[in-house]
Amino acid sequence: MKEDFGEDFQWGIATAAYQIEGAVHEDGRTDCVWDVFARKKGKIRNGDHAQHACDFYHRYEQDLEMVRSLGFGQFRFSISWSRILPEGHGTVNQPGIDFYNRLIDKCLSLGIEPWITLYHWDLPQALEKTGGWKNRRIVEWFAEYAAICANAFGDRVRNWIVLNEPMAVAGLGYTTGEHAPGDKGIHHFLPVVHHLALCQAEGGRVLRQLVPNARIGTAISCSYVYPNSTSAADVRAARRADALLNRLFIEPALGLGYPKDAFPFLSNIKRFMREGDREKLKFDFDFWGLQNYFSMVVQHSYLAPVMWLKEVPATLRNVPVTGMGWEISPVGMYEILKQFQKYEGVREIIISENGAAFKDSVVDGEINDHERVTYFKRYLAAVLKAKQEGVKIGGYFAWTLLDNFEWAHGYSARFGLVFVDFNTQKRTVKESGKWFRNFLKDSKM
Repeated sequence: MKEDFGEDFQWGIATAAYQIEGAVHEDGRTDCVWDVFARKKGKIRNGDHAQHACDFYHRYEQDLEMVRSLGFGQFRFSISWSRILPEGHGTVNQPGIDFYNRLIDKCLSLGIEPWITLYHWDLPQALEKTGGWKNRRIVEWFAEYAAICANAFGDRVRNWIVLNEPMAVAGLGYTTGEHAPGDKGIHHFLPVVHHLALCQAEGGRVLRQLVPNARIGTAISCSYVYPNSTSAADVRAARRADALLNRLFIEPALGLGYPKDAFPFLSNIKRFMREGDREKLKFDFDFWGLQNYFSMVVQHSYLAPVMWLKEVPATLRNVPVTGMGWEISPVGMYEILKQFQKYEGVREIIISENGAAFKDSVVDGEINDHERVTYFKRYLAAVLKAKQEGVKIGGYFAWTLLDNFEWAHGYSARFGLVFVDFNTQKRTVKESGKWFRNFLKDSKM
């Protein structure tokens, strides 16, 4: 039951600007890297784009009313950097500031606490033209952007998340090219990682200075990693994967440095370190946002130079999976929470994203997504178990409010508690949304 988590436990729902807002060229907003990436043939499934997405930019009031009707007291959203700074730095776009002021004020009028994510993958294209995350100057550009947001919204927003899943930016955006901006090559990985890690801490410092009483966190994707066998090679591969997926961004912030012990390749990051950087990587976050969807099984592979590992897909392991082929692994959620609790510097954990995509269908106006309901029940049971065993978990954010633009998957992957007809923009609450509504009214799980 809801009360088992405690009276102070925070229940929220998470979104991201690029995935829901639309209005990509309205009121002074300029292209971000995803706008450009989506225009390239073959990059997004079915040729989808986010020019309109869920039209949240124009429909935010009714969507926030829906957040309240579902029983959530916290709403996590991100700021579109290019809506605030069309050139990435320099001149501020006042209509962009005005939009987020209206959004924040609407949240507060409904009794919903706003949580801001400063960066959720939508780098201004103007900055990408000068190297983007590969360019060390991004640290100063990000600090400027963070300060503008802090000064504009900090009088009403207490909870801040600096970065969203930086490993995805470095790995998918700049190494494999599966995400925007689409760069490929292992040589991009280390400078991008280092600049993201510097910005993670610098953003925290800017917020600490400018927003009194702020609660500051950052959100990292994490997956509990299992070796495919007990062989020494597979066990070493699992340690490397764990270093990349789970340790890479938290340990520098905690003053532990990069996890070179498990992944010697990371020693090469010293080429991009400058004097004083080890201290600049540190920041004492009030909370760590963990975003967990699935576990991962890996094995050693001579076919993957540098990494020397490959994932064993869930679809080949005869385990239950979501509509995206991701393993349904509540025990993985439990194990990863226990793993992060071991860090002395972690004061609090927030589950800042958790959810699942399934093949939803509308039947007589209803969406009976019982698989998603079961998924949430099982994952929440795992969270509760970890909390009852002493893990300092302060909140849970479901991913996500609306079916939306799911990055390279376009509109083919539906994660929402609310079904969106993208032709008409009609919203229909799914059975999972109704389940949360009942659960948050203290009904039984």
